Order: sequence, then C-alpha cells, then structure tokens
Amino acid sequence: MAPADAEPGGGVIAVTRALQVLEAFALGESSLSLAELSRRCSLHKTTVLRLARTLAQSGFMVQREDGDWRLGPAAGWLGARYQAGFDVQNVLEPALRELTLATGESAAFYVREGNVRTCLVRVEGPQALRHHARIGEGLPLDKGSPGRVILAFSGEPGKAYEEIRRKGYHWSIGEREQGVATVSAPVFGMHWRLMGSVCISGPASRLPAEKLEALAQTVMAAATQLSYALAGNSAAPAQSPVRATQWHP
Repeated sequence: MAPADAEPGGGVIAVTRALQVLEAFALGESSLSLAELSRRCSLHKTTVLRLARTLAQSGFMVQREDGDWRLGPAAGWLGARYQAGFDVQNVLEPALRELTLATGESAAFYVREGNVRTCLVRVEGPQALRHHARIGEGLPLDKGSPGRVILAFSGEPGKAYEEIRRKGYHWSIGEREQGVATVSAPVFGMHWRLMGSVCISGPASRLPAEKLEALAQTVMAAATQLSYALAGNSAAPAQSPVRATQWHP
C-alpha cells in the first residue's frame, strides 16, 4: 500500500507543494503576500503558511516585517550550484565567446526546464544593435530555434522536427519575437545525452535567411566542440551521432 503522503506518480505531496510555493515567484518579483501565494498555488492559506515556515527554516524563504514572503539565500545558492554543475566559467562561457567572435552575433546556451526553455549563459555580441535575452527567463519550447532544436532532439514527432534532426540545426526569423533571427544546434553530454541548444541571435535585418544558412555550420561546429567539452573529451570526431533523448540536469 502506498504511503498516505504519496502522489499517484510516486512523488511526495508535501515536496510537490513546497516546490509550488517556490515556483510561485515570477522573475523580478521581490515578495508576495500569503494570500497571493495561496491563490497562485491553489492551496489553503494555512497550508501555504506551514510550507513557507518549513522552507524558511532551511533558508529557502524569508518572511519580511510586513508579513510578505520572499525567496531566501538558500534558493540563490541552489541556483549557483545548478549553474556550476554545467562548468559555466570553464566551458560554456569561453565556448560562447568564441562563437560570438566567429559570427559577430550574441551567443547563448539554452536548457529545457519542464515545458519551457531557459537561457543559462549568454555572451553579448559586439554589434550596437543586438537582441537581448534575460538569463533564467522561461521561454516557450515551440517558438524560436533554440526550443525547437531541443524538442527535435528530445524525440518530438512530426515532419518539421524530423527535418531538424536530419539537418542538425534550425533557424527561425520572428517566430517568438518580431524582428529577431536565430540559428541553433543541439549540445550533448556524456553518452550523447541531450543537454540543451546553443544559438546565435540578432536582428532579422542583419540576419536574413541566407545569412542564417551560412552561419549554421559555424553554430553546429561550436555545438559539437561544446558537446565534447561537456562530456570531458576535447577531441571531437568528424561526425557526431544523433540521439533523441530527454535533457535532465
């Protein structure tokens, strides 16, 4: 017989609810009232209060003097450790910087977080006119080349995704944001496990379709080198196998 606090999928209800409380905070929000937390989590106020106080004991939440709640320092440290797990300083940033120098455009690395993609690392290009993306912001997977590449190499069915898998890259113009053009390729880790996608982006006026096609090989080469660096092998073979896998941190 399953424990009383178990969910149908094998999870623990209390943990799921605690995560709901932490995820209730949107990007840029400094604090939320108990009533607002309760509304966003669809939980009773007393349940949310009990969860918040428990999280506060470990530093994941802090109650302000006015009674509102904010994320605590432990949440920040967790994010820092998460980024460190990708060896940001030693692998991702230098690789993106090289890609920026090679293309003259901004470069970024995206990972899958549930049903959204998140920009984990970004290096701005040298151009005065460029596209800006915020690190940590959740964006749709099915809009824009970084997300579509992640879906394709996660095994998403459909002719469009089969074509992305066949080519090994994807570009888009104005799909998620008007006037913005991107081209992306998949990045793998150990045992060809999908980790995310690397992309370059800029204004569509500077990156028409033919320019994106021309830059695709440079992006693919950067993705291949990054894949081998993250897998702990700097010697990349001439051709990389394609695997459809799910990304997990």
